[in-house]
Amino acid sequence: MQLSYRVRSGDTLYKIAKRWEIPVESLISANLLSSPYTIYVGQRLSIPSGAEGLIAYFSSRGGHDDLWLFNPRTGANRPLTNGLGASFSTPVWSPDSRRIAFAGKNGVVYVVGVTTGSLAGIDQLDEGEGGVLDWSPDGRKLAYTKRDRILIYDVATHEAHSIQRPGATDVQWFPDGVWLLFQAPDASGISQLYQIRTDGTGQQQITRNTEGPLHNVRLSPDGAFALYTTPGVSISIIHTVELATGRVYEVKGGPLAKNYFPEWSPDSMHIAYSATAFEEGRGYYSQIRTVGRRGDNDRVRAVSDCFATPVSWSPNGRKIAYLSGCTEQEFADEMWVVDLRHPEPIRWLDGIRITALQWSPSADVERPEKITYFSPVYKIRLLYPSHWHRVSDERYEGPDGFFQVSAISAEADLGQVCRGEAFHPLRPYGSQPRIIKARVSGQEACFILPSKDQPAEMKGQSALIARYPRPVVIGGTVYPYFILWADRGHIAGLSSTLAFVP
Repeated sequence: MQLSYRVRSGDTLYKIAKRWEIPVESLISANLLSSPYTIYVGQRLSIPSGAEGLIAYFSSRGGHDDLWLFNPRTGANRPLTNGLGASFSTPVWSPDSRRIAFAGKNGVVYVVGVTTGSLAGIDQLDEGEGGVLDWSPDGRKLAYTKRDRILIYDVATHEAHSIQRPGATDVQWFPDGVWLLFQAPDASGISQLYQIRTDGTGQQQITRNTEGPLHNVRLSPDGAFALYTTPGVSISIIHTVELATGRVYEVKGGPLAKNYFPEWSPDSMHIAYSATAFEEGRGYYSQIRTVGRRGDNDRVRAVSDCFATPVSWSPNGRKIAYLSGCTEQEFADEMWVVDLRHPEPIRWLDGIRITALQWSPSADVERPEKITYFSPVYKIRLLYPSHWHRVSDERYEGPDGFFQVSAISAEADLGQVCRGEAFHPLRPYGSQPRIIKARVSGQEACFILPSKDQPAEMKGQSALIARYPRPVVIGGTVYPYFILWADRGHIAGLSSTLAFVP
């Protein structure tokens, strides 16, 4: 549930977060606050709570189109890939929320482990192929189409088999894991929906379509209904079909008959979609709408300033995430969520290009041992323990350690820079620190380890100094060196995961 709260005298962010039993980082993120996080009496704050699961999205926030994860509860973002996505990439969660599949750069199909960080490229699609991927109910296999074939790939054994079916697209699994739904032309070349067993037998035609092509086919989670849009892009009408009877229902939709990105709710009872609208002085925008599976109770839930936006349901079906911020550019740069029980949408992310999103099907996503820290300012990424919390953009810490990042603008050689840091007049590393030459991420570097007489308040602080592959410019100043501070127990492990990014 997301509520609005008016700041009172004596309030602080910490007190408000504690009162509502939410992380202060989540409160900061929901209200787009920036350092020093000042609030004032009478200010109205959005209170996010109960946001579950993770949202996978594609963004160029790191300089390339990549897969990212957003945690609605903490407000944290972390990348899962580095330079592998494309503008058309869409994340597809496995049913257990442990893996994400997507078609990326050059049509390569990837599978990413959410908690393990594992990455596998399993196939490459031809240019122009749809790239619709669907996980089997047990999360072991992926189904997709390629070169007039339905392909079924086992991600555990890395074995695949295919079913020849010219023109097939939008293949999806029925809940029993035995049958597949797909779109393909009939003998007359008219688009229809079919079902077939995974061994290629028992093909059955479901629809008796006599009109235009069927796009954006989606099977309901319970396997009882399917939806599709027709006939094309300029005019796009949503229909649902009850598979047991073959009865087709038309969704009235938005005012311009431009209805896009339909998605089933987790309970299969409703559909969320984006409907384009137009107003004089405002131009084109989209309505975020929901409708029953037989076309009933069609309602506007929120609006986006994008011509159209993908939508995604929360695991419990109470919230819908969508994109906005398309005022002066083609792509969205905001992520919003609307709670169907409360009418006021909340902005979760802004200032970054976002092209696709999907909420995890499970609210209980296993917590990884380590997660990725990425700094677009200092141009680095590394892995740190997942139980550490954010203190600032540059510092994270936990009960067993910490790290902090920065850069050094000195023009001296590396040896002089390392000695200058190690023997700083305040003696932060004690009177006899050790300097160890090293190479980290292919770059000349040094470690600084404290001596036994280091002050206790320094908490075992050690350091890594490394030469950037190319100096970075921050606020108009050139910085040739990167520096990482961390406790002695974690400095080596953190440094081993360090990577410099463009």
